[in-house]
Formats: sequence, C-alpha cells, structure tokens
Amino acid sequence: MILLGILAASGAGVTGGVAGYIAGGNSPSIVATVDKFDFASDARTTLGTGLSSARRGAAGMSNPTVAGYAAGGFTGSNVTTVDKFAFPSDSRTTLGTGLSLARERLAGFSNAGVAGYAAGGRQTTVDKFAFPSDSRTTLATGISAPVVVPVGMSNNGVAGYSAGGFNYGPLAPTAVVNKFAFPSDSRTTLGTGLSAAKDGGGGMSNNGVAGYYAGGNPGPTSNVDKFAFPSDSRSALGTGLSSGKLGMVGMSNSGIAGYVGGGASSSTVDKFDFSNDSRTTLATGLSSARQYSAGFENEAS
Repeated sequence: MILLGILAASGAGVTGGVAGYIAGGNSPSIVATVDKFDFASDARTTLGTGLSSARRGAAGMSNPTVAGYAAGGFTGSNVTTVDKFAFPSDSRTTLGTGLSLARERLAGFSNAGVAGYAAGGRQTTVDKFAFPSDSRTTLATGISAPVVVPVGMSNNGVAGYSAGGFNYGPLAPTAVVNKFAFPSDSRTTLGTGLSAAKDGGGGMSNNGVAGYYAGGNPGPTSNVDKFAFPSDSRSALGTGLSSGKLGMVGMSNSGIAGYVGGGASSSTVDKFDFSNDSRTTLATGLSSARQYSAGFENEAS
C-alpha cells in the first residue's frame, strides 16, 4: 500500500516498497515464525522475534513505513491478540485492545495511513483499527455472511474488499465479494463476484489498479481472478499459480509486484509482475512449508 491516498487513487508516483512479511501458520504444527522478503532482491530473512505466540489464521494489516499487524488467530483456541511490528526495526509489541471477538482465518485489508480492518472468521464482524492510535471500533455493517478464510484486498483511499470464504450459513464456499468504501465504511456487494465459489485463497493489491484473488478451494485451483479498479470488473490471468493451492497468503509491493506464499505442504512463493501479470517463482521460498499465515507489507513511496 503506498503512503499517499492521492497517489493510490491515481497509480502515479509509485516507487518500490521495502519488504513483505509472512507470519505464523501451520503445516502441520502451528508456528510463530515471521519471514521477511526484501522487495529489492526478494531475499528472505527470518525475524529474531516472531509472533507473541505460535498461531495460524491471523489477519494481516499494514500501515506503510510505520507498522504491520497480525490480528487474531488460533493457538489451540481462538484468540483476540493483535501483534504489531514497528518499521523499520521490526520490533514487536502487542496491542492493549485486541479484536472484539476471538476468531481465526479472517481477512485483513488496509487504508494506508488511516486504518486496518479484520473481517470475518466464521463471523460477519469487521473490526477497524485507527492509525496511528490503534484504537478499535467495530463497523455497524459487517460482511454479508459469516465466512471463514475470506481474502482481503485493498485500494488505499478508495475501498477495501473481503472476497469469498466458506459460508457457515449454507455450509458452502461463496463467490461473493464485499466492498467497503473509504472513508464511510459503507458496504456494497459486487455485481460480479469470484469466477467460482472459493475459500482459502491469497490476496494481492495494486493500489489504484487492481486486486487479485489467487488459488483456493475447491480444487485446489491455480486460477487467479483480477478485479480492475475502479470498475471492479473481473478477468482471469492467463498464467495462474505455479500449482493448485489452498491456504496461501498474499503480500504486495504496490505498483511493482504481488506475492503468494505457502499453502498446504508448500513453501513456494510465486511473484506476479504488476506491469504485465507475468509469474515467476522465487528461488528461496518460506523458511518452512505452512498454510494460513498472515501477510503484511512495508511499502514506501
């Protein structure tokens, strides 16, 4: 997410970000590990300080140049914990106020410099954390159905999205994409949803340009759906993921590239060049194969 909403809306003035982070997850044991990928080289390091506890299914939120967040998750039971990693030191603190409800495998999206959001997790609840105070409120209107493993996408200054997920109403995946307009946080539902009812994909965001839903179940599939901003029209990438995957996580270097990492029994990280949506696979993937991690990024402009 780039720092200035005016640049996000126009797609202008973008420079490369600093790093992306993939935090926690399980395969099969739950871990606290946080891997960091330097955007200039795609080289991976692992933070000396991981999550405050080993957990899976946290939502990632980002406040560029300031901090990244991993909200909620499962440690053996669902938690309300929100860990905050300060940029550029990557030092970790834990917010005094966590989620309003303990839940896991929820979607995170962000309005850079303004707020981060944690949506779903077998609930319709959407919690909002105001930057820089990190104070929490809960939106009056949540997502349209109680889903687990939805995917979050962000268009800074414009809207955040919660896409797909496993709906605990009819007990089936959904193709619905909810859109929350910034700054009002009013919710609408896109006329065109995902190309199929899916859960457990990975999300990437190219602010002012497009959001992406990659992979997911049933399948698992390698398909990548692309939603063009601001029209929200959907197309499918000619080249999808390097293999069909479920339970991955996305991170983004807006204007440059998006990344989809991990998944069931996978340490692979696929990279999509936003200039043409071509895919490569990083020579160095995650430090261990895992799924249901949280992704956040430090994108400077």
